[in-house]
Amino acid sequence: MIRFFSGAFVREAVSPERALEAVRDAFVAYANGDWTMPPKVYVPAYPAGDFRAMPALGGGHALLKWVTSFPENPAHGLPTVTGLVLLSDARDGTLLAAFDAAAVTALRTGAAAVLAAETLGRPDAETATVIGAGVNGEAAARTFLACGRPVRLYDVDRRRAHEVAGRIGADVTESREEALASDLVVTVTPGREIVFERESIRPGQHVSLMGADGPGKQEIAADELARVRVFCDDWEQASHNGDLVHALEAGSVKRTEVTELGDVLAGKAPGRSDDDEPTVFDSTGLAIQDLAIALAAMERADEVDVPSIAL
Repeated sequence: MIRFFSGAFVREAVSPERALEAVRDAFVAYANGDWTMPPKVYVPAYPAGDFRAMPALGGGHALLKWVTSFPENPAHGLPTVTGLVLLSDARDGTLLAAFDAAAVTALRTGAAAVLAAETLGRPDAETATVIGAGVNGEAAARTFLACGRPVRLYDVDRRRAHEVAGRIGADVTESREEALASDLVVTVTPGREIVFERESIRPGQHVSLMGADGPGKQEIAADELARVRVFCDDWEQASHNGDLVHALEAGSVKRTEVTELGDVLAGKAPGRSDDDEPTVFDSTGLAIQDLAIALAAMERADEVDVPSIAL
């Protein structure tokens, strides 16, 4: 028998506040070498989308996430992200639980976006905007609100932006220009169009780029990354599948110019240097983040009465 966490049970078991805490701890554990994560494997099914296999080991457990990314699915009434997360006991290999991958992904994406923004943004940052009001954009907005920070939403689909904002208690900005001018910006787009063009990021601004998590995707101009202080979730992964790929190919950014967020959180590297420095976080999504959410959910499995199923 194993526990089965549907999307509803994942969300009931793990609040945005708990997700933020768990993902922060996972970054630190990974930076300190206590958790390990083999490279993410992409199985392309282009141009429609791709499949991804993501393993991780930490906290006495092993995890494998099998998940999809098909950006055009919502236009056909289907979710962009589907799949399963499997959690095993690392002592004997026993399978313990299965989780809805979309719910886990949303929680950890929102947590990573806001964690980077609150860690790397200016201490006096006042405005926060999430660009993209899909499932993961909503999760990022919810996480900002859970931190007590008012947030605005922007989406090319204005109806969707207003619907999500009304549901979670956020505001809406109708202007793309206003959205891009916020002190803290999180982009959660399909990654097919550049959001930040050259010389568009303002002094002191922070941007968390969450949408370019696979080959061919891009949310920022390669030249713009050369103008800002660059952070990433994991160099090995981001340098092959994130926004960083384009800057590396153009020769505008070098490895020595990029800092992993986990090193900042673990006190191994400095974060923002001053209030005028523009900062960018390039996220590709890590299996250690999924492991953090899975373990947090397991903590409350009995409390929220998660069912057990037979294999």
